[in-house]
Amino acid sequence: MKRVFLIVLDSVGVGAAPDAARFGDAGSNTLGTCRKTGKLKVPNLEKLGLFSLDGMESQKEERAAEGCFARMTEKSNGKDTTTGHWEIAGLISEKPMPVYPHGFPDGIIKAFEEQTHRGTLCNLPYSGTEVIKAYGQEHIRTGKLIVYTSADSVFQIAAHEEVVPLKELYEDCRIARKLLSGEHAVGRVIARPFVGSYPDFTRTVNRHDFSLLPPQETVLDEIQKAGMETIGVGKIYDIFAGKGISRTFANEGNDKNMERVFELQKEDFTGLCFVNLVDFDMIYGHRNNIEGYTAALNAFDVQLGRFLAQMHQEDLLLITADHGCDPGYPGTDHTREYTPCLCYGKALKKGVDLHTRESFADIAATVAEALGISHTGAGKSFYQEIR
Repeated sequence: MKRVFLIVLDSVGVGAAPDAARFGDAGSNTLGTCRKTGKLKVPNLEKLGLFSLDGMESQKEERAAEGCFARMTEKSNGKDTTTGHWEIAGLISEKPMPVYPHGFPDGIIKAFEEQTHRGTLCNLPYSGTEVIKAYGQEHIRTGKLIVYTSADSVFQIAAHEEVVPLKELYEDCRIARKLLSGEHAVGRVIARPFVGSYPDFTRTVNRHDFSLLPPQETVLDEIQKAGMETIGVGKIYDIFAGKGISRTFANEGNDKNMERVFELQKEDFTGLCFVNLVDFDMIYGHRNNIEGYTAALNAFDVQLGRFLAQMHQEDLLLITADHGCDPGYPGTDHTREYTPCLCYGKALKKGVDLHTRESFADIAATVAEALGISHTGAGKSFYQEIR
């Protein structure tokens, strides 16, 4: 294969993982919740085998899938963006990243305030949309930064763009990133800028993630060492702290990110185009918006049809997810779920059922073998089964 397009549908889980109860997520099913609306119309994903995965026997389609398909199990000890993407790239995180259900320690907050020269508000787990409703007015009045977390390993800083310029907010995040090391090394520090007036504050696309540097090489590094390109679209650069990424295009939302992918389809590159579509998670999953989540899947499916029509003979498409975020499940946090892996290429076999895989890392091993390079990370390639 010459080009691999790896698209992560952020949070599109396909049913509770075997250890979901340990994470408080027994019975979660992101895709199942969307199907129950009766409004899910995804003929292209269906064609690639989405409804032929293990665990969907009673719902398998009558016609044979044109893609190859697998249900993926996360091996890492977590259910967040960082661990999910790192595992997809061949790096399994055995130790969970720290979380702060009662807020961050006083020492961290004090040091952060001293170095940013701003006070802080909140310091509790909170929904991102609710926290700006609750603290937005006080933030505007005082200039204090809204610091909050979630069930994930994140330190989030919300600020109005007219109160704290983006350049300053990003620098504040870099300060937090340096402070949060050792036992407090959270997976991500996230800038959460917003605009508007109370009660109609809205978050902007100027979000920026400051992630931990991956502790060892991933398939991205291996591809680069082989002299090939690694192109990140959306949050990919942020998730890997830039490590192993040769070219990047910042997140602009699902639609614009896919438009960027269509442009890249026209380029004659050799290597990997790694894409994250975060709207499913950020806009719909965390806000318990079932109808919106379903509509977003339908919209992606239309774009997928366009992508398939433009594929080259030596292209490989892989569609997967990094965790679940069931919009119909109690709470607003990620859910520990299986994820799909749908594979398609003009030179590949059709309808191969790869069943349930032991790790997301099988994708990294498969990408490496498809590109003809060696892989030293985790995972077992299924390329020979589909070529």
